[in-house]
Amino acid sequence: MKLELDVVFDLDFSLCCGQIFRCRKQADWWYGISEDKIFKIRQTHNCLEFEGVDTAFVKTFFGLNDNLTEITRHVNKDPYITAAINQFEGLRLVRQDPWECLISFICATYKNIAAIEQMLSKISQKFGEKRHFDGQNFWLFPSIEELAMANMPDLEECGLGYRAKYVQATAKRIHDEQINLESFKQLSYAEAKKRLFEFSGVGLKVADCVLLFSLEKMEAFPVDIWVKRILLNHYTDQLPQDLVKKLQSHNSLSNGEYEKLNTFGRNYFGAYAGYAQEYLYHYERSQK
Repeated sequence: MKLELDVVFDLDFSLCCGQIFRCRKQADWWYGISEDKIFKIRQTHNCLEFEGVDTAFVKTFFGLNDNLTEITRHVNKDPYITAAINQFEGLRLVRQDPWECLISFICATYKNIAAIEQMLSKISQKFGEKRHFDGQNFWLFPSIEELAMANMPDLEECGLGYRAKYVQATAKRIHDEQINLESFKQLSYAEAKKRLFEFSGVGLKVADCVLLFSLEKMEAFPVDIWVKRILLNHYTDQLPQDLVKKLQSHNSLSNGEYEKLNTFGRNYFGAYAGYAQEYLYHYERSQK
């Protein structure tokens, strides 16, 4: 199938910016998995060509209904983010499945992108359903029940380390209490964040990532070491100087410091702070 784009979109930018972990590129095709769907997609100028999914899925999954012109205008408040927006024009937030997104970011704690991808691949191959598509084997992400019933040694074999107990406990709670993660989309940012904190392995950053990448809370502003660096290098004039001095004195990030930087990002960039964060994050990493 084909879709002629009437909006600005860049497939590569959107899938290479660290927001999603189970899409991979082969030649000029991207292969992806979302819930029970396996698909491939490529972009040639303003045309998307895809197989395995329909147009409605592509528009929703890749955020093509977001008014990116209005969003970038809203967050474009200083020279640094202007440069980020200009360099990565067309980057959009992907709409991930909340269940997979939650487990993915629990696994992502203190891991780089390559390690996260490997863990999720191993989890899927060990516990997920095998599918054949376009001459290749793929594995769906394990269901809530499959991970709730998984034993600890099998989870640890996937390279999760201490995260294995968090994954199992979270899966069990969602399964046993029949929690509908999709329903969190109807809650406010603060209330949805509070609910996510109830799950094992979910701290401030994991919650904000899940809120932004799967629960449609565009005001979420995840903060990691990269974002801390961005704010210290380019936004010190906007931050309290006592906070700046404290942040400059060490490399880590306490919960209190996280909350102050998170609040700054949400207040400064507004309702689309999450989009600002993703542009800044991808831009900063591209400079290294």
